Amino acid sequence: MPDRFPAPFPPPFADAWGDDAYGLWAEFELRAGQAGAAVVQRLRWVEPGTFLMGSPEHEPERSEWEGPRHPVTLTRGFWLADSACTQRMWRAVMGKNPSRFSDNDERPVEWVSWDAVQDFLRKLQAFLAGCIAALPTEAEWEYACRAGSDTTFSFGANITPELVNYDGNYPYAGDEKGLYRGETVPVKSLPPNAWGLYEMHGNILEWCADGTRAYGTQDEVDPMGPVDEEAFRVLRGGSWFSDAWRARSAFRDEGRLGSANGFRGFRLCLRSIEPGQDRPGGPAGLAPGGRAPSGPPRVEAGSTRKPAESQGGSTSGPTRDTSSAPRVTAPGAGPFPTAESRPGPSDPASSIGRPH
Repeated sequence: MPDRFPAPFPPPFADAWGDDAYGLWAEFELRAGQAGAAVVQRLRWVEPGTFLMGSPEHEPERSEWEGPRHPVTLTRGFWLADSACTQRMWRAVMGKNPSRFSDNDERPVEWVSWDAVQDFLRKLQAFLAGCIAALPTEAEWEYACRAGSDTTFSFGANITPELVNYDGNYPYAGDEKGLYRGETVPVKSLPPNAWGLYEMHGNILEWCADGTRAYGTQDEVDPMGPVDEEAFRVLRGGSWFSDAWRARSAFRDEGRLGSANGFRGFRLCLRSIEPGQDRPGGPAGLAPGGRAPSGPPRVEAGSTRKPAESQGGSTSGPTRDTSSAPRVTAPGAGPFPTAESRPGPSDPASSIGRPH
């Protein structure tokens, strides 16, 4: 099997899989009850690799805690959702939708705290075989966001509202003002990065598994911030409400585990469990959800779908889709809080995280 294929491939959770211009992908399907419409989530395989994490000193509007820039090696690959979690997916698993912008189920879910996301991941876990549902670490998130780039944004040195959903009244580095939508957009509305991941910049801030760690100049291997119950958790990517500088690849934010607002969501990460493992391959010490611990590829036709096996369980919650036939396709509510009380990049009263 070529080195770029994970073991196993296809992963056990997959109902469909394939290989396209962006790389390997896999999908799973859920149904909300017997008559519910199928909810499909595509994930991209993110290969192990090394990148420079953080922002260089000359990057405009950077923050000191984004440096020093340093080499990071990720020794294990992971499956990352190609979009933020949608309201449709959240409702299928949790039975309700907490979002303010709730007129379109394809918008990203918001008003979800880190703790609420852990409940979602635990419930979703019951329907996915051979993997652990989790959040990416901060290092994994930035690696995937950059997608091989070393520029301020994965798209280059600057962005426009045609590429990223942010507050266009506050452009980056003195650029021209542009559109301010004032709301989220449905996922996959804007162009993906080079690895097929949509809206890594803007639209919705995304929770990470770990808390903020202090950067150093030394090389890091599978780094992880604090994961104790008292630690804040990292938020990445900026949002529809953000100035453009907050959508940079290196931008770091953080929030309390129980805090939620209308510009916070998340992106699912799946870690495969290899034969003989009792925990998934991933950063040491990471348990499901990000708390401290208490066959050959079938891509010759471009993509493949298999009939899903029934997972059993109550029909009042989500189920794995059992109706799909094998398929082969050709290749190919009020004001929002704006700050945490702890000084940090979300707090306008603090100098930490502010541009200089």
